[in-house]
Amino acid sequence: MRLGFIGCGNMAEAIMGGVIKNNFLNPEDIIGSDIAEAGRDRVKQDYGIRVTESNLEVAENSDILILAVKPQFYQSVIEEIRDAVEKQLIITIAPGKTLNWLEEQFGKPVKIFRAMPNTAALVLEGMTAACMNKYVTEEEKDYACHLLGCFGEVEIVPERLFDAVVAVSGSSPAYVFMMIEAMADAAVSEGMPRLQAYKFAAQAVMGSAKMVLDLKQHPGELKDMVCSPGGTTIEAVRVLEERGFRGALIEAMKVCADVSRSL
Repeated sequence: MRLGFIGCGNMAEAIMGGVIKNNFLNPEDIIGSDIAEAGRDRVKQDYGIRVTESNLEVAENSDILILAVKPQFYQSVIEEIRDAVEKQLIITIAPGKTLNWLEEQFGKPVKIFRAMPNTAALVLEGMTAACMNKYVTEEEKDYACHLLGCFGEVEIVPERLFDAVVAVSGSSPAYVFMMIEAMADAAVSEGMPRLQAYKFAAQAVMGSAKMVLDLKQHPGELKDMVCSPGGTTIEAVRVLEERGFRGALIEAMKVCADVSRSL
């Protein structure tokens, strides 16, 4: 199976890295194009794949084609490769570009698998939502899920939930990074060295997330486990509630989903 990338940015690199590290495909089975020569040189050096400046060449030499460019470039890229796309499975990773919109751009029956990964794919801990149009076979769906599973978890969800996916996983690393930064700042104010503060904060967040996933308990129940009567944690939780921590997060995610719908 030949895998092609149009666009060789961070997300494309995350997918390449996962695919190669997991021996899903060999570097010689992968080809990529990018408008920037530096981008092409980087992935060639780091992953040993074939590169070209021609998007058309990538489309013509791929069985699975991943469109990894910014959403604003999708229309022009599809116009460029439209005639070369016949039996390829097209995987898209752009927010706001629906299956209907993509089908209209190609103007003919095309197999489209829409995915929404997040930046944690860079460390092989991504969370990806996926859906597909009616031309994708069950075998192709399974293959695409295994490919995307090389850098994290994959869930098939209805396309109507994709804006929620953008808010809850696509954009959420930014919220978590802000929280880690704030936690570290507070630790520094208490005298902890900066690098050590980042490690403590990040490990606490990672461990907490793993507890939710592994223990299968309600997050509120896990929170209650930490909040001893009259203890330090319940006082911290009280202040967070007073300052609207949960409400602010919910409102931020609703805005994020609204912007996703408007793209």
